[in-house]
Amino acid sequence: MSQTRILALVGSLRAGSVNRQLAEAAVQIAPEGVEIAIHEGIGDIPFYNEDIDVPGSVPATAQALRDAVAEVDGLLLLTPEYNGTLPAALKNAIDWLSRPYGTGAIVAKPVAVVSASISGNAAKWAHGDAVKAVGIAGGKVVETAHLHFATIGQRFAATRPVEDAEALRDLGATVHELTEAVRAQVGSV
Repeated sequence: MSQTRILALVGSLRAGSVNRQLAEAAVQIAPEGVEIAIHEGIGDIPFYNEDIDVPGSVPATAQALRDAVAEVDGLLLLTPEYNGTLPAALKNAIDWLSRPYGTGAIVAKPVAVVSASISGNAAKWAHGDAVKAVGIAGGKVVETAHLHFATIGQRFAATRPVEDAEALRDLGATVHELTEAVRAQVGSV
């Protein structure tokens, strides 16, 4: 099979966020035959509005996201938890990807969701909301690729995720499951 291409969308806009670091670690550990890229700029996309989602008016940042997702085989979403749910920037990206309804760039794409937060809850509420939004938008959530990181303030206080053997193993398993879902989908077409 040719190269499997995965696009990572990071819900935290903070440059040094642990979710960003997890995405960077996933890029570094991608196995041979798998390319993971992090999409930049979801914070620059205007809130979804049908009035501007018309040919000739789609904001360049939203179109760039749609084009990037259309070109890959699967998505890796990384989400912190803000006030018990996923960040607005990530939800907004999912909204833009869900349109045009039924044919949006996310439709039928295998999607893995990784959540990480400072709480012991491991951002499981945000994770659940991301899974729900992706499913309704038409993405194919890969249930076996779910991953949660709790108490990241303590866990990654002295070390980054890329230096944590357990985190790398778990991320590797998530990437493997997502890749297998992509390959199964391609093989069934």
